[in-house]
Amino acid sequence: MGLLVDGKWQDKWYDTDKSGGKFEREKSRFRNWVTADGSPGPSGRGGFAGESGRYHLYVSMACPWAHRTLVFRALKGLEPHISVSVVHPHMLENGWEFRPDDPVHRDHINGKQFLHQVYTQVAPDYTGRVTVPVLWDRQTGEIVSNESAEIIRMFNDAFDHLEGVRGDIDFYPDTLRADIEAVNERVYRSVNNGVYKAGFATAQAAYEEAYRALFDSLDWLDERLAGQRYLVGNVLTEADWRLFTTLVRFDAVYYSHFKCNRQQLASFANLSGYLRDLYQVPGVAETVDIEQIKSHYYVSQRTVNPTQIVPVGPALDLDAPHGRDSMGPAFGRG
Repeated sequence: MGLLVDGKWQDKWYDTDKSGGKFEREKSRFRNWVTADGSPGPSGRGGFAGESGRYHLYVSMACPWAHRTLVFRALKGLEPHISVSVVHPHMLENGWEFRPDDPVHRDHINGKQFLHQVYTQVAPDYTGRVTVPVLWDRQTGEIVSNESAEIIRMFNDAFDHLEGVRGDIDFYPDTLRADIEAVNERVYRSVNNGVYKAGFATAQAAYEEAYRALFDSLDWLDERLAGQRYLVGNVLTEADWRLFTTLVRFDAVYYSHFKCNRQQLASFANLSGYLRDLYQVPGVAETVDIEQIKSHYYVSQRTVNPTQIVPVGPALDLDAPHGRDSMGPAFGRG
């Protein structure tokens, strides 16, 4: 764990002293957009057109933020058009690492050993955390974006004109955007980021505040899902996938490692089946690697788990029947 300061790598954990023991996430710095024709998006500059073979995605199989982009890449049919490099799950004194002799964890584009070298290749004086996902532009040799929430929206529509891409699938439809944004805001604040606020807190009060907000929101989500199959409009949207990548890690990691232990997700009446429902969407299971997820959190975060012992359990049966077919139409069926 560390960060770049004026382009120099430093092995430093998060500084929570200045925030009263609270974990505060740093905002992403690269905020350009890929659009279908290369016109400017909501932030950054234009010039990034949705072209086949032009973009490369750096991810970790362990990271929930990067996981979102892999789900969208799979479901939209972008795998032939956007290539991927996967960092090693252990993020230690050098941050995210590649293993040049390992075809699974190699930087296939820039041949770097560490992800922070990809950052400084385009920003030699970069200061900040080095995170995944990273969307890389082969044509210009630069980072388009390292903001997962924006990358999934690019994947949602910027490549729809390419052969084989599922342009008929829209995870951010115009008519539902206000509702999607409202759900996203609460889920991000208290669930996606909330588990980290609990797990990385260094003061009891900060931990308990995050813990309470997390389970208040999980209760709210469980109740919301009692009468509908998905979170918004009873159709599968980005709100579901943004929640999914946290839920699929909950019982294996966040429950114990981050002390989010009021109850396991498996004991929620509706969230448990909802998680299995999403996991069983064709193409999604292949984006989930529980062993890399556990290995990353328990080995990398030595401040939280000094022994670096990775638990053997829990036993997860994500392929079990989800029982939600009566709640509404399955994804892909009207």
